[in-house]
Amino acid sequence: MNKIGVLTSGGDAPGMNATVMAVAKSAAYYNMPLVGIKHGYNGLLRKSSSLFDDMEELHLDTVLDIADRPGTYLRTARCMEFMDPAWRQIAADTLRAMGIEGLVVIGGDGSFHGAEYLCQLGIPCIGIPGTIDNDLPYTEMTLGYDTAVNVCVDAVRAIRATSRSHDRPHVVEVMGRHCGDIALTTAVSTGAEIVLVPEVEWRIEDVAKRLNQQIAKGNTRTTIVVAEGCWESMEPFDMFTFLNSHGKKCYAGEPISSMRLASILKRMCGMIEARSTVIGYTQRGAEPTARDSAFAFEAGNLAVRLLKDGISNQVIGMKEGKVFYMAIDEALQAKRSFNRYLYDLVNTI
Repeated sequence: MNKIGVLTSGGDAPGMNATVMAVAKSAAYYNMPLVGIKHGYNGLLRKSSSLFDDMEELHLDTVLDIADRPGTYLRTARCMEFMDPAWRQIAADTLRAMGIEGLVVIGGDGSFHGAEYLCQLGIPCIGIPGTIDNDLPYTEMTLGYDTAVNVCVDAVRAIRATSRSHDRPHVVEVMGRHCGDIALTTAVSTGAEIVLVPEVEWRIEDVAKRLNQQIAKGNTRTTIVVAEGCWESMEPFDMFTFLNSHGKKCYAGEPISSMRLASILKRMCGMIEARSTVIGYTQRGAEPTARDSAFAFEAGNLAVRLLKDGISNQVIGMKEGKVFYMAIDEALQAKRSFNRYLYDLVNTI
């Protein structure tokens, strides 16, 4: 294999730059020129006026200094055109025209589907899981997950200092649209008393009951960690009627949120001064932890070696603490499990 490419796709994740650097170092070791594809799969569709807006030849003096940076040097974006077979053919033609014989794709499940499509068109691809949500069932961890959790843990500890000082419960919202791993691990790591995730149905009344129990025990700084997608699993609650009947202006049709939940709990739990914080993009924009950086190094090197050896249509993951690889289609069909035991433990003791 004479030349390979690398791209980052979907949501950015800490460690993507470290992975690109690892790919670049390994490619240089095997004397394989490396091309960086910009803005995910969009860079393969030849929509820009200049080729240099879509691709960049990557040299070690370019990428050695990006490993510790958050975000992604190559930029990232979602590419809806890739759902169309005609656009996928353009992407494959672009790779062949550039002499790129193999591609490393760093991203989540949508990015892996794109890699699988390219494999079907004769372009060898290797996928590396890059998503903070840890929502790819085939692997124990995804790139950026450990960093995101550590950001959340630091935030909860800082918030708790003020919660304790003012005797205020706090609702802390972390990322996770369909996966509650960040929320659950953050709750376990910080000793939070309540956690809410998309995987488990819950009722506001039960959360208020649990909070009242904590207050009765003298715990006036209870921490409630919620995943951003937990509202999908919340049982129906007439927020409009409740808040308006308790003197808090609310308009019909307004969505529930962490701020609204804190307001509701304030009125359900004896007018305690509950507050809320959304941690947001700081989870994505942090420097990668040692664990994410180490995973990036191993995964990037393995991806290049697989392409060099003619092995394609694979994704890399972590199992029992060791890096491994498996077929993309098998990885995408894996069923996800949720640690209900830990969830119940947090919400019980």
